[in-house]
Amino acid sequence: MNFLGYKRPDGKVGVRNHIAIIPSVVCASEVCIAIARKVKGTVAIPHPHGCAQLPFDAEQTARTLIGVGKNPNVAAVLVIGLGCEVVDPFLIASKIAESDKLVKSLIIQEVGGTLKTVKEGTRMARAMWSEASRFKRERVDLDSLILGVECGGSDACSGLSANPALGVASDLLIKEGGTVILSETTESIGAEHILAKRAINKKVKERILEIVRRTESRALNLGLDIGKANPAPGNIRGGITTLEEKSLGCILKGGSSRIMEVLEYAEAPAQKGLVLMDTPGHDAESVTGLIAGGAQIIAFTTGRGTPVGSPIAPVIKISTNSHLYSKMKDNIDIDAGEIITGDKTVQEVGEKIFREVLRVASGRLTKSEILGHREFAINRIGPSF
Repeated sequence: MNFLGYKRPDGKVGVRNHIAIIPSVVCASEVCIAIARKVKGTVAIPHPHGCAQLPFDAEQTARTLIGVGKNPNVAAVLVIGLGCEVVDPFLIASKIAESDKLVKSLIIQEVGGTLKTVKEGTRMARAMWSEASRFKRERVDLDSLILGVECGGSDACSGLSANPALGVASDLLIKEGGTVILSETTESIGAEHILAKRAINKKVKERILEIVRRTESRALNLGLDIGKANPAPGNIRGGITTLEEKSLGCILKGGSSRIMEVLEYAEAPAQKGLVLMDTPGHDAESVTGLIAGGAQIIAFTTGRGTPVGSPIAPVIKISTNSHLYSKMKDNIDIDAGEIITGDKTVQEVGEKIFREVLRVASGRLTKSEILGHREFAINRIGPSF
């Protein structure tokens, strides 16, 4: 099986053809937004980080921005820095350039302020779009596809309909040589023993248990019981009673394949097949980690409804119940509630999701893209100083 994608110089394949305007620091975000408003095909990646961060947070911010720039959905990148930040804009640009795509950078303090940087950045972005528009879709195999799977606003139906159906789609993609990234470590707590049994080897098994322990320890070190924060109020109103119950449904999105490796936040997979990424349960932060890890498409299940999208990757929304689908048709792409009503089986809806992934990979727009949802949030580990 195959799809129509954009072949990149480094051999990877994009499903979209964006020019990313990336600020290295919050102080450059508005300049990036101003440039993106003026140039077709560009997308700004504003964020509140890049300065006054401890080394481990600065490294994670840099890794995330580099990963987003390297994502094959991005044809070219313009990095905008301020000039005095912690996260080095030249490092960001040089690391992204390792993917052999066109990368340029500007420093606001050196160019001479906002207006001059916007003017010069606009000129550079237009030239980049001229180059990027030469990329045309070509038929490529599914082994070049990385699917990130996510859930948000889960309800009592999540573990019965959308999540197991997405698991079927995950297995089908992996069978074709593709890669699936399962995230949200918080929502593995209580189900980590099930994931550990599926590890390809002892090292991967230990890493699965390690990231769960690490997540629990972070909460405990703050004097918090993570079970008091998760499930969220909306989950409880939707019928979920405990974090363990939520986790047992969450992990179904990854299907039944062996787990090949465990990734840090925003880290790219070295293995094909099913991999785990250590992300929080925060939807936008988790999706951001997935696209920074190279996911070209996100499949996102929801029982309560959420409009969250991504600036560079199409997000396919899958409702767990038909009531939500009828209420939020503007946001939902697929109704898995037909499983609950008995009109479709888990296998049938899973195959439908898989077919939709292929159509979206070949260019079909998702509801989140049509509505312009471009939420982006980098997970941070500690406070600002």
